Amino acid sequence: MTTPLPSASPSPSAAAIADLAPGGALRAAINFGNPVLARRDPATGAPGGISTDIARELAQRLGARFECVPYEQAGNVFERLKSGAWDVCFLAIDPQRAAKIAFTDPYVIIEGVYMLAIESAARANEDVDRAGMRVGVIAGSAYDLFLSRELKQATIVRAPSIDAVMGLWAAQGLEAIAGVKPQLAAEAQRAGGLRLLPRRFMAINQAIGTPRNRETGARYLRAFIEDLKATGFVREALARNKIDGASLAP
Repeated sequence: MTTPLPSASPSPSAAAIADLAPGGALRAAINFGNPVLARRDPATGAPGGISTDIARELAQRLGARFECVPYEQAGNVFERLKSGAWDVCFLAIDPQRAAKIAFTDPYVIIEGVYMLAIESAARANEDVDRAGMRVGVIAGSAYDLFLSRELKQATIVRAPSIDAVMGLWAAQGLEAIAGVKPQLAAEAQRAGGLRLLPRRFMAINQAIGTPRNRETGARYLRAFIEDLKATGFVREALARNKIDGASLAP
């Protein structure tokens, strides 16, 4: 593993600290529904994963305490923005979210893919958008938002978690499931009789965000995440967490 380069990120201003860590705590919304980026220690329940690694580094640079605000769905993270429950979030960039969240450039890219039964006649992404095709998704996820705009004939069926989506697959015989590639690959292997289509239907650009009324903090976050990419922090976090199916964003 390579040694990270020295940081070139500027020190945060008092205004940036006030935006991102009011009261001395960085309240970071961590979405444990995305197993590529977030996980809990099986023994202690402590937060871990790339999102947590980055949040802890951010808190250290701000001179603040790290406070994990846990969620099980990306949609719930966005919903709680209205109540001011968090100061920064780790979500995929989406136009609907970006209306209220100031995002950095992405730090990690994950592939969004379709999963179908092995015997399905669908062979390409275009085959999924057909009348009579029902596509299961986790409600409020980046791919739910994307497919809600893009699919013209297929019907989207929403559930609150991947387990619930798989339950719908079994109970209702859905024609396809959309999701992040590593998670669906694991489900296909576990359940059997399933396959992934070979090409992604979207690139899921994961970024840090803060409410749009915190522009000084948002500017600092943009410089911070570029520094983490340039110095090798994100690359090492991917390796340390043994992540397969996500790539470092340019």
